[in-house]
Amino acid sequence: MNISILKKQAANILTFSGMVLGLSSIIKSIEGNFKTSAVLIIIAAILDYSDGFVARKLNITSKFGKYLDSNSDLISFGVAPGLLIYLSVLHQFNWIGIIVSFLFISGGVYRLSRYNATEFSGYYVGIPITIAGLILALSTFAISYFPSILFIIITLLLSYLMVSTHSFKKV
Repeated sequence: MNISILKKQAANILTFSGMVLGLSSIIKSIEGNFKTSAVLIIIAAILDYSDGFVARKLNITSKFGKYLDSNSDLISFGVAPGLLIYLSVLHQFNWIGIIVSFLFISGGVYRLSRYNATEFSGYYVGIPITIAGLILALSTFAISYFPSILFIIITLLLSYLMVSTHSFKKV
């Protein structure tokens, strides 16, 4: 394989790898293996950080890469954590749990759409979906230590923070 082609696709390869981890997380959640599902989301977050870093360092950023990253983020940090939190704890709240999980995923869709429609100024408007999904995945490690209602609150709070107009400086 031509090194030049590999260099141009390095960030996309990382993005697709993160998406595969998100899809694998969904499968693990369906299988009831919640800790593995959460770990896959955590690793996907590392790859999500890496793909942007690589794109900037190799000067290969593009509009295509931005949209590809957003689609990958929706799977890995929207759908995967939303399904994980629903199947691991929120299912016991029946339709309320479904609505709360749906609000998280919908908040992620809204957040990504707003991000793609605007120019980045060094500040995020609303918490990035990667951070929200990562927090939700990490919270599942504490399910046995806290009342289940807390996970509704956490999920709703993260949903709100994604769609909010609060600014967060990129670090």
